[in-house]
Amino acid sequence: MAKFTVRADHNLFCQSHYNPCQSSIFNTSVSRRHFHVFPSRPRLKFVVPCSIKEKENVKDSEKVTVPVLKGIRVDELGDEISSEKVGFNWTWPPWKNLPQRYKIIGTTSLAFVICNMDKVNLSIAIIPMSHQYGWNSSVAGLVQSSFFWGYALSQLPGGWLAKTFGGRKVLEIGVLTWSLATALVPVLAGFMPGLILSRILVGIGEGVSPSAATDLIARAIPLEERSRAVSFVFGGLSVGSVLGLLLAPPLIQNFGWGSVFYLFGLFGITWFSGFQFLTVEGPLYGASTFSWSQTVSGKKSRNPSLEELGDSIKDVPWKAFFKSEAVRAMIYAHFCGSWGHYTCLSWLPTYFSEELSLNLTEAAWVSVLPPLASIFVTSIASQFADNLISNGVETTTVRKICQTISFLSPATCMILASLDLGLPPWEVVAILTGGLALSSFALSGLYCTHQDISPEYASILLGITNTVGAVPGIVGVALTGYLLDSTHSWSMSLFAPSIFFYLTGTIVWLAFASSKPQSFLEGD
Repeated sequence: MAKFTVRADHNLFCQSHYNPCQSSIFNTSVSRRHFHVFPSRPRLKFVVPCSIKEKENVKDSEKVTVPVLKGIRVDELGDEISSEKVGFNWTWPPWKNLPQRYKIIGTTSLAFVICNMDKVNLSIAIIPMSHQYGWNSSVAGLVQSSFFWGYALSQLPGGWLAKTFGGRKVLEIGVLTWSLATALVPVLAGFMPGLILSRILVGIGEGVSPSAATDLIARAIPLEERSRAVSFVFGGLSVGSVLGLLLAPPLIQNFGWGSVFYLFGLFGITWFSGFQFLTVEGPLYGASTFSWSQTVSGKKSRNPSLEELGDSIKDVPWKAFFKSEAVRAMIYAHFCGSWGHYTCLSWLPTYFSEELSLNLTEAAWVSVLPPLASIFVTSIASQFADNLISNGVETTTVRKICQTISFLSPATCMILASLDLGLPPWEVVAILTGGLALSSFALSGLYCTHQDISPEYASILLGITNTVGAVPGIVGVALTGYLLDSTHSWSMSLFAPSIFFYLTGTIVWLAFASSKPQSFLEGD
């Protein structure tokens, strides 16, 4: 067997990290390259760790005959080598080679965009619907509040289902449920019980989604990327509010109010179909930092029996949750933040119209500003939090800083708006927009703490806090209207209660909040 050796410099003819499954010609090692050109005997064997220039010199001097390199093709050297030589990347779609966790975060954020589009569409469509069916304000209020009943009732079940079956499956079912229920609204609008049921189903579908997303993030995203992941996913809600408020009016004007529900429902169904295709490409929880719960991993079936489901409910340390000061602080903080968010979401357009004397068109456009500004603030807050954690700042300290900004900023701006300072309307709008936008720091504060404390029970913890956080959507919005009729003061009815909860929430959060991991065992 002939052997030929040439001294090599650092530029090797063949790279060492080729794919051996792509060619039967080469059999390489780290230190040497063996070229088995012909499998038949006698076999000609070369050890050629030579540079390209030296290879050309050898060829020119005819020390290596032409048949030695015969049959070697560029594609046999692997996709990476060929792409480097030719200069093209034929990967399609562009996100094909992204890490799986980035795909999941991106599609989950898109689901939340659709989520808030379906949440705000009724607030615009309710006006022509009321005219068509002769609804008064009480009936219109009942239709809109029915969403929050389903939203509140589904929080705890959603958290448990996400832990038991995995956040991916629960998110899929949630999106499909609220999308189908949204598309049914025009069909059921003339039948009040059916219409209310459809809105309750929208609330249920959207209610399980935050817990499902929290489960996905807790299992798939490492701590140093968690603030950005949470902000990116839940920031989709602000994008959805903006798109919903911008798209709904022209759709209603040109195609009727029913088009909003049909189109937005179709968006969700399309997302569901695309997500099915995405999730079969590879393992979902490749970056998981903890073990799966026994109900969904290991040797147990992913389709547990009713008895096993009952046991899984009993296995949840409910008492330990409520004994934890950190969990109680999360519950109260979530309630306080939701009071300000839901009351402003429902009443600010009316405030802009009546108190600031803006016309309906101006009030509608102004209502887009807070969620639009929140998109910008969210990206800053997430980078700010993750950078602090990466630089060694204690996680609890970072969460307290972010949540304090989230509470004190809108409280300060509401105090300024409440005082009679003689400010022109657009300055008041700018102040309130800035305060409500800065409340998005909560995505790097409160909303990350569930995963920080317990990745395993993160979805259930969010279900608990979100259940309490949904109460202001039912009670706070109605109470604001009652106080407005009684006092005829926007400061007393809208701003004063929100300021109170923002300030007390800050005190409780700074005193008791913690991101220290907890096992929630009996002796913990």
